[in-house]
Amino acid sequence: MANVVIVYFSGYGHTARQAEAVYEGCLGVDGTRVELHRISDAGELSDKARLDIEYADGVIYGSPTYMGGPAWQFKKFADASSKPWSEQKWKDKLAAGFTNSASVNGDKFSTIQYMWTLSQQHGQIWVGTGLLPANTKSNGPEDLNWTAGFGGAMAISPADATPEEAPRSGDLETAHHLGKRVAQMCERFGF
Repeated sequence: MANVVIVYFSGYGHTARQAEAVYEGCLGVDGTRVELHRISDAGELSDKARLDIEYADGVIYGSPTYMGGPAWQFKKFADASSKPWSEQKWKDKLAAGFTNSASVNGDKFSTIQYMWTLSQQHGQIWVGTGLLPANTKSNGPEDLNWTAGFGGAMAISPADATPEEAPRSGDLETAHHLGKRVAQMCERFGF
């Protein structure tokens, strides 16, 4: 049985919806155990969550993109991971990431790149979306990978949209796909 942990921060609820879609994607793979842990508004993560990460086969990171990078709460979590880093407790796990911001671009890739760097600091194996983009005139926000995320799942949540309105269906489907892909890769790697 593969164990996957999703650890994320959500400021307004949009990234939480994306995290739930990733979670549902992981659950869609038989034999996968999934834990969903939200980083608190103070940037804290429970001891149980940290232990879950230590024993996970895959870790999926999530944060909104604020001002071209992850939320400070996610950064605080990442900085606090130096103790497991020094003991190599998160090494050789699969890793992936997701983010969302109000703008179509919003420098979301900077956040994915930050998560990738964190994963490499821990000696993890990164899993991207494995998707082609939906990039024709007939494509729109309802399509899988409309935001063209290759390194991770990216979503758009307009600044005036409620969490019930955004992320849109295509972005949530992309997040679902990412969760499923990580769970399948855990299975493929024999975890």
